[in-house]
Amino acid sequence: MPLALWALTISAFAVGTTEFVIVGLIPTIAADLDVSLPSAGLLVSLYALGVTIGAPVLTALTGGMPRKTLLLSLLLLFIAGNGFAAFAPGYGSLISARFITGLAHGVFFAIASTIATNLVSRDKESSAIALVFLGLTVALVTGVPLGTWIGQTWGWQATFLGVVALGLIGLVASALLVPTDLRQGSAPRLRDQARVLVSPRLLLVYLITAVGYGGNFIAFTYLAPMLTDVTGFGTGAVSLIILLYGASVAVGNIVGGKLADRMGAVPALTVIFVGLSAVLLALGLVLSSPIATIAVIAVWGGFAFANVPPLQVYVVQIAREVAPDAVDVASGLNIGAFNLGIALGAWSGGLIVETMGLAAAPYAGALVVAAGIVLTRLSGRLDKSTASGRPFAAE
Repeated sequence: MPLALWALTISAFAVGTTEFVIVGLIPTIAADLDVSLPSAGLLVSLYALGVTIGAPVLTALTGGMPRKTLLLSLLLLFIAGNGFAAFAPGYGSLISARFITGLAHGVFFAIASTIATNLVSRDKESSAIALVFLGLTVALVTGVPLGTWIGQTWGWQATFLGVVALGLIGLVASALLVPTDLRQGSAPRLRDQARVLVSPRLLLVYLITAVGYGGNFIAFTYLAPMLTDVTGFGTGAVSLIILLYGASVAVGNIVGGKLADRMGAVPALTVIFVGLSAVLLALGLVLSSPIATIAVIAVWGGFAFANVPPLQVYVVQIAREVAPDAVDVASGLNIGAFNLGIALGAWSGGLIVETMGLAAAPYAGALVVAAGIVLTRLSGRLDKSTASGRPFAAE
């Protein structure tokens, strides 16, 4: 893989850290700014809203910019947003900083995905995207717990300053390693953007992303309380188990990309979603057994994030057919679908936990992911009927 891909991975690590680290800092921020926990929780929601809005809208507006210039501009916006957060004088300004940073997040992963596919041959595209998203998964394993510890020890402002340092490293690496002669498309016309928004094939993939990826977060959002309140682990053990989950995520991300390269997007997604649904079901069945729970979690993370590369490359592939001048816009919308899935999964998981208890969350997640399997098979059939024998999305 080209060195430029590793520059994108480093940048993705910084972006992923700032997205998820806030969860561990919510109690600290709430106490320091004298706001309620639900108000502090808006720091997560507003960030996700920035991602959801920024990914498609800003990707469309910046479609005519050279891709390396856009990438570096986004990293500068990311650094500025986190710097603003570190020195935010109050709650309102911190909320604004999070929203601004979320805007950069959405477009970054959209443009990074398309840059990654331009750096390699067609048969390596899924693996290239997987390498970029590896930075996000490694952030879950190392950046988030480290950032949480820094914030609890030296204040949440120190965490944001640490993310600024990570962003600067990614900026320098991208400036030095990402080539300037990337394939550059023209700015998408309104007609091309409309095709992205009304294409049944793309809309179906966005739905698959939101359902299949988001269903996992019904259970994952409440992993820690499930381990302590249902399985009976202590808090120290929970940290180690989550680390195990993160290591599994890193492996699954790479395997998912290679699986899509070898099998094609639809068959790979079918295998991954079947495995994820089965693992979530198994988790619900063994949650009262500590040893069995650890064994299930050791493979859960791999299935949970293995779908990311196939889903992203699937959108890029279909967009090349239905809206070739708006591929970046289509990719950006899929990033929004990922975040919409996270938000809906966490929200619905909260309702399930409140009404039926923690132990019900894995079963609900398995059911939602199973719906993703049905949608994936339907998408495969639609590809066959519309691609006229072209193999890019056929099963």
